[in-house]
This record gives sequence, C-alpha cells and structure tokens, in this order.
Amino acid sequence: MTRTPLITIEWTGPDSSEGVVRYLDQRELPLVIAYLDGKTKEDMHAAIYTMAIRGAPAIGVAGAYGMALAAFGNADKAQNVDEFITLMKESKKYLDSARPTAVNLEWATKRIVDLCENFQTKYSAQQLAKIVLLEAKDLALQDIAINRKIGEYGSELVPQGANMIHHCNTGKLATVDYGTALGVIYVSQEKGRDVHVWVDETRPRLQGAKLTTFELQQAGIPFTLVPDGASSHLMYENKVDIVVFGADRVAANGDVANKIGTSNLAICAHEYNVPTYACVPTSTIDIGIKTGREIEIELRTGTEITHINGVQITPNDCPTYNPAFDVTPNKYLTGIITEEGVCYPPFSLSLVKAKKQAEDRIKAEWEAKIHKYTAQFE
Repeated sequence: MTRTPLITIEWTGPDSSEGVVRYLDQRELPLVIAYLDGKTKEDMHAAIYTMAIRGAPAIGVAGAYGMALAAFGNADKAQNVDEFITLMKESKKYLDSARPTAVNLEWATKRIVDLCENFQTKYSAQQLAKIVLLEAKDLALQDIAINRKIGEYGSELVPQGANMIHHCNTGKLATVDYGTALGVIYVSQEKGRDVHVWVDETRPRLQGAKLTTFELQQAGIPFTLVPDGASSHLMYENKVDIVVFGADRVAANGDVANKIGTSNLAICAHEYNVPTYACVPTSTIDIGIKTGREIEIELRTGTEITHINGVQITPNDCPTYNPAFDVTPNKYLTGIITEEGVCYPPFSLSLVKAKKQAEDRIKAEWEAKIHKYTAQFE
C-alpha cells in the first residue's frame, strides 16, 4: 500500500501579502485529497468554522496564520501603528469566534497580539506584519516538537501488545504533524509495542471513521472501526487495555472538554478499571477556568445529525440538539499527558506545574526570538 505524506497546513508563496495558507480540506477525506488556499482572515475563519481545518492544535496554527493574513491587510489600512494594533485585536476577536471551545485558537491569536504590542514602539505596521508571519511559522514548528514529546511520554504507559481505544481524530490531521493521542500510538508503534487500535466512529461527523482509520491505514497500524456505543461491550469482554483521546480545553481542576462521546467512553473505562488518558499540549490547559462547568460548549447545526452525506435520515421538522463537545469530569481520568510529562491527580497541582514549566520554556525561547525578529530590520 502506498503511504501518502500529507501536509495539514502550511504557508506557501512569498513572506508577504502575496503568500497564502494552503490547507488540507478534511471534509473530503478519506476518498478525496484536496487542498484549499486561504488568502484572507475570512477564509481562515470559514475553514475553521466549517471544519475543513479541525483538531485543537491545527486550529491554533490556523488562527495564527489567519492573524498573519490579517496583519498584511491591516498594515495597508492602518494610518499608524496604534491603529494597526487595534485592528489586530479586532481580527483576533473575529477569528476566535470560529470555534469557541478550542482554547488553542485564542491562545495562538493572543500570542500574536502580545507580539505586536511588544514591538509596537519599535517597528512600523508593515514590519510588524512580517514579524507576525515569522511567529505563526514558529508556532507551526513548535507544534510538531510538542506532539513528539507527548508521544514519547505517553508511549511509556502503553503495554506490549496493547488493545487501545481512541475517540475522534488527534493525529497528523488534527495538528501540523504527528498528533497528540494518535502521536502516543505512533511512537508506541515505533518502539515495537505491537498495538491494535479500536477506532470509535465518532458521530455525528465521523472523524474516527473517516480520518483516524485513514491515518492508521497509511501508517500500517492494525485497527478495527467500531460504533461509538461499542466501548462498554469491548471492556466487558476485556478487549481494551488503555483509552487515549485528545482535548480542546482542560480546566484547572483537570476536567476535560473533548469531542462529544468522550465522557461516555471515560465513564465506561472507569467502571471497568481501564487506564484513561487525555493527551494535550499545555496550550490546551486553561488555568483561568476552575472547572469544566465554565467551558463554553459549541452547539452546531442540527443537519449534522438529521443528514448523512447530504441525505436526510429523519422525519421532517425533527427537533435536534447537537453539542460538538462534552466535559469529562477529572475523576474519570487516570492522567493527562502533556509535553512536560504526565500529570496525575491532584490535577489542580500537577497541571499548574506543567503549565509553568511550559511558560518558563517559552519565555526562554522568547529571548532568542527577539534577536531573530529584530535582526530582520537591522
């Protein structure tokens, strides 16, 4: 079987307003591999909202690239740097509205605004736009390195010959490359653990059936697709050794918001004493919210559950309720795997420690970035 290397998202063309964001249209997978070009912040907002780009880390990078596109446009509009900063803050708010649950989006756009304010008194709007693009590209590279670390830490928890169950899609398609929970699976394979993966179909948009199966098939990792409701039966038959999934936001107490159906899976695993791990970059940890009750849950159109591939499967005027995410209370998690290590209960302590370690590392890297960015105009 031919393995197809896929690039989820990248900047192409010159490092100017003539450049574009090229991204894989995940709505067409697995049967069609198609790429689209984002030329404006409106294009990137639409790509995120319609889930052409999806997965918390990939959404964050898409937001950063959206801010880069906005920066070039705002630099042309602004009369001065102060006005440019105001326009960048408006662009951040607009892009953040595309997917409110995924904290990586607002985390990345905030990084861009903070960067602009840091250099506000030193450079012109046109120069700031170029610095924004450099930062967006750096965030994309950092995502790959962070995911690899998550995979390394997580693989140490995977037994030889493990049957793993995975919800939604958290791999190369949900990130710039490698993945979070699927990254754990990829590294486990590299270490010769001989794993097998039960893949939840993940209704209603079927990210498991369409995307995770596609990725695992490309990687040559044994897998079996199952209905979302099969997890309890699999555990009853002792056919699951470990549960892994990603998250779009983690509260300070360890409550996790992830794709709808995750909570059901974690509760079943807890009942059957199956180790359960959320796999996230520290950028997904939101220390500013105390519990999952504070997480805004995105509600999506009812047609996602009344129709399959455009074909209506329900009576006309069928009432619907379609939350895109649910919250898994921390008591159902064995641990949370990050690039700073595995966080265990009490999460209120371990998550804060991991977050601080990451922020200290980013601060140290920032010093080097300042020299790199200022060198562009000296």
